[in-house]
Amino acid sequence: MRVHLFVSLLLVAAGAATAGCDESLRSVAGPSPNLQPTFSSIQSEIFEKPDSAGRSACVTCHTNTGRPPSGGLNLNHDVAYTALVSVMSSRRPGAILVIPGDPDNSYLIHKLDGTNIAGRRMPFNGPPYLTDGQILIMKRWIAVGAPRN
Repeated sequence: MRVHLFVSLLLVAAGAATAGCDESLRSVAGPSPNLQPTFSSIQSEIFEKPDSAGRSACVTCHTNTGRPPSGGLNLNHDVAYTALVSVMSSRRPGAILVIPGDPDNSYLIHKLDGTNIAGRRMPFNGPPYLTDGQILIMKRWIAVGAPRN
């Protein structure tokens, strides 16, 4: 009986902690209030949509629709995941775009925050750039292994 009570209390505590995390994400998402640390959310809220601060959608340039994608990176819906995760950068030798579990060494994050990069910070036509909060949410997705969710 005590084991069941203990397990129940743990589940309630975990649920409360998770709810708190979701709320804090909403507060840091800024101009992308629906952004979550999932690939599908990043795809729809960052890659495919401009945000309320005026940042352009990534697919404005990174698309193969009617032309070669900028930098050779196609972020269209059906191919973006395989174009990013565990893929070498075409512009920075030795750099991997998204390293599952390692946001700090993922070159995509460097291109978005403008640190230690070849070429220009993304988006190319910025500012505005992604906010620290938007980048944090992308880092959280990478930190949990960059799942295709």
